[in-house]
Amino acid sequence: MLPFRPVADTLVGQIDVGGLAAYEDIASALAGFTVGAVVVYLVGRLLLVPTVTRVVSARNANNPTLETATRTYTHAFVVVLATLAGLIVAGFGSVLTNSALIIAALTIVFGVAGQEVIGALISGLFLVADPDFNVGDWISWPNGEGVVEAVDFRVTRVRTLNNETITVPNTELTTNALLRPYGRERYRVTERVDVAYGDDTELALLELAEVARHDDRVLEDPPPRSRIEEFGGSSIGLKAEFWVASPMDVDLVEVRSQFRRRVKVRFDEVGLTLGPPSGREVSGTLDVDLVDE
Repeated sequence: MLPFRPVADTLVGQIDVGGLAAYEDIASALAGFTVGAVVVYLVGRLLLVPTVTRVVSARNANNPTLETATRTYTHAFVVVLATLAGLIVAGFGSVLTNSALIIAALTIVFGVAGQEVIGALISGLFLVADPDFNVGDWISWPNGEGVVEAVDFRVTRVRTLNNETITVPNTELTTNALLRPYGRERYRVTERVDVAYGDDTELALLELAEVARHDDRVLEDPPPRSRIEEFGGSSIGLKAEFWVASPMDVDLVEVRSQFRRRVKVRFDEVGLTLGPPSGREVSGTLDVDLVDE
């Protein structure tokens, strides 16, 4: 007769005790990684990032680009530091000392990231270091224009004239010519006006300058002025020039529109022909048939 064995004893005998130990080690490693990473991240995010940003801002009060870049790159450093701290607390510190594994990991990372991402990162560093490229500047490049809002790792955020935010790859801004039309404390506005050859050109030049002076947003020094730009086929091209202060705070679209409206009204009052129709020279023969009734 076979000896009786309780079912509970049979089940316990079938359980892999080594497997339980492996699960406990994995849970312990995950808990250690989570605690270490979270603690270091919170300390860095709440203390290190604001402190470093505040110090950089105090020493570079007129460079908001450096302030935003410092916050971005310091936050990235905190994330990396928190990841390393989590690995050490989880018991994988010895892996970090293995140079072969580190080189292999970096090779994989750079290979996956590709040249485009790395190039964008390096371009972002160049943009941050450029003293003539700052947050709040109005820039123009071959594919658009707008106000710089922030410079990130891969892209630069730009707010357009229509209050739309677009992301521009950093490589596009570093490889193309950038124009800063509002890079100084004042901005020159130029407007082209065509008048007929039979009109009083001197009067037209005088009226263009006077119309610009009647706008409170136009500076008195340097004063508005006008000049003849070219002689066209059927009209004379005139150019009006005047300056406005704080171009980032002035609605230049409205300034231009108001100037054009006043020029139209004033030219009508003094009898000047604005934008005369173009004449055409024709050559050849013309036959006329007379019909007797």
